Amino acid sequence: MKVAVVGATGLVGTKMIQVLEERNFPVTELIPVASERSVGKEVTFKGKKFKVVGMQTAIDMKPNVAIFSAGGSTSTEWAPKFAAAGITVIDNSSAWRMDPTKKLVVPEINADVLTANDKIIANPNCSTIQMVVALNPLHKKYKIKRVIVSTYQSVTGTGVKAVDQLMNERKGVKGEMAYAYPIDLNVIPHIDVFTDNGYTKEEMKMVNETKKIMGDDTIRVTATTVRIPVMGGHSESVNVEFDQEFDLNDVRSLLQTAPGVLLVDDVKNLKYPMPMDAHDKDEVLVGRLRRDETQEKTLNMWIVADNLRKGAATNAVQIAEYLAGKKLI
Repeated sequence: MKVAVVGATGLVGTKMIQVLEERNFPVTELIPVASERSVGKEVTFKGKKFKVVGMQTAIDMKPNVAIFSAGGSTSTEWAPKFAAAGITVIDNSSAWRMDPTKKLVVPEINADVLTANDKIIANPNCSTIQMVVALNPLHKKYKIKRVIVSTYQSVTGTGVKAVDQLMNERKGVKGEMAYAYPIDLNVIPHIDVFTDNGYTKEEMKMVNETKKIMGDDTIRVTATTVRIPVMGGHSESVNVEFDQEFDLNDVRSLLQTAPGVLLVDDVKNLKYPMPMDAHDKDEVLVGRLRRDETQEKTLNMWIVADNLRKGAATNAVQIAEYLAGKKLI
């Protein structure tokens, strides 16, 4: 299978190539794609070197699938051109997520909505993916009424420039700033741009995408998204109110057997999810399970995942795996 990775030289694109190799996706030819300034650079995949090509060249090479991680404007311009050439696009930007004609997919939850006619498939926002993977098995049994989520998001979610800013600040070196403020020894309650309602786009993504992925517009979500000076993954404090009463042991059992979830919930032995433990893992780590003692039918939980992997690259590759397995590409 010919696979194009668009944005192959970026943080997520590099991770996509790594995940394709690790998961042994049936790649007969890798087509790394990037902006004109990166054309001609080399990318290594399974010990072989592949030259980076431009957009039109990639289309002309007719890959079966193109996994995009090159930003919204690039996706808006180029994804339809790839799709028009019969290439299935899995897009990691926000460009198509809330388009009612496009599917927004987390394979553990709703891969079965995909058909051979879906030529542009949206990969959800990183912070949404990890939350819904943990919430979906509980929603099926108890029905979620309301979610309050506060995120603690890694600088890797912003990109290389933000990682460099953090590392420079650690060393006391002046450099280019990805954020309006220092990030080392600081917390910035601002991810993406602010909208008219006072929330950021990142917060509204969590609200809207959760409903679309889980196929339930009655779920109410309110979010506060925060950037913190860590690498390795995003963390989330989630308070979830159910329609039905729940048993805490049953919740643990549901999460232990849920696809894509790793339960890390042993506070007696100080075991709980942390970004350093989620780094380079595909599972969504869940712990700190406890009842909200101020309100009935309400659970508190802590959810951590590697935002470059399950939050981006791995989820996209899993979509491709599903399509390949069902012979939809």
